[in-house]
Amino acid sequence: MVVNPPEPDAGGATGLLETRRDPTTQLTGWRQFVEADQAAFDLLPESQRCSLSPADQELYDDARVLYHSELQVVRTAAVREIAHQGRLLTLLNQRESGARRGLIVSGQQTTGKTTALKQLGRLHELRVRQRYPESDRIPVVYLTAPPKGSPRKLAIEFARFLGLPSVSARHNTIDITNVVCQVMIEARTDLVLDDEIHLLNHGTTAGEDLSDHLKYFTEHLPATFVYAGIDVEQSGVFTGIRGRQMGGRSVLVRTGPFPRDAEWRSLIATLENTLRLHRHQPNTLVNLSDYLHQRTGGVIGSLSHLIRVAAISSILDQSECITLGQLKKTRIDHNSENSSRQRAG
Repeated sequence: MVVNPPEPDAGGATGLLETRRDPTTQLTGWRQFVEADQAAFDLLPESQRCSLSPADQELYDDARVLYHSELQVVRTAAVREIAHQGRLLTLLNQRESGARRGLIVSGQQTTGKTTALKQLGRLHELRVRQRYPESDRIPVVYLTAPPKGSPRKLAIEFARFLGLPSVSARHNTIDITNVVCQVMIEARTDLVLDDEIHLLNHGTTAGEDLSDHLKYFTEHLPATFVYAGIDVEQSGVFTGIRGRQMGGRSVLVRTGPFPRDAEWRSLIATLENTLRLHRHQPNTLVNLSDYLHQRTGGVIGSLSHLIRVAAISSILDQSECITLGQLKKTRIDHNSENSSRQRAG
């Protein structure tokens, strides 16, 4: 989404904070995500900002809050590697008539797995659109593994993304699956992204049933399947015959916390350059890179949360800058806060 500074006579702030997107697990939401531009905002000159009426000042600040609320995608080494491996596999599988190779992204919570997964899908869909500009294809399907999943729940997740008519009790699992496969084949879907794959535990009967149905999709759809999940190696995904078969057909890429190195400082610098605050001093956050690492453990999700919340707070309290004191007052996720106290102790 591109957020531009509001016109002074825009007529109030109504609706600015009501901007919502459909979830990416629906085709409409996925297309909104793919078509959205990188968020952009140009600060007004200080003299012009000071001349705004109170209503226009509120509108202007609301627009900046909206800008900072959006996750800024940074092309880290992990994002680049996942995009590269996914591209290689889609090319490898495009004329494959047997078992297709897949990709599994595994790592701790908030280490960028879902972001990387969606960026892979977005880049792939944009390439397809460029090659077939007049096509009505659905090149990418994005879904999350259903909790306490079953074959029927999995089929419904596919149907929900595609916007197929509501499923009733008279539709059995095979009926839904057949319709889903037919629609995806006709729509030339060639990349399926399945998030939260750690919910698939081959050590349970329910997990085995769900895995068998997922395997049915992989065998009946000419598509590359890419999965993401929390610590997949320990979740039971690779357990038993089914797990070994899945592991034998999939490339594994791990995400994790950043070490306190040059890439960490570069990541902070990239995020700091996206700030749109009137009194923020350049390189303040870069110079606090050691503190930020101690505070977040090098986890990109926690770092992004901390910086964005601090930025929004500085707009709301009119300080217009992020300082060490403000960062210390900003609360983030429990895991990072708890680990930070242990590291500090």
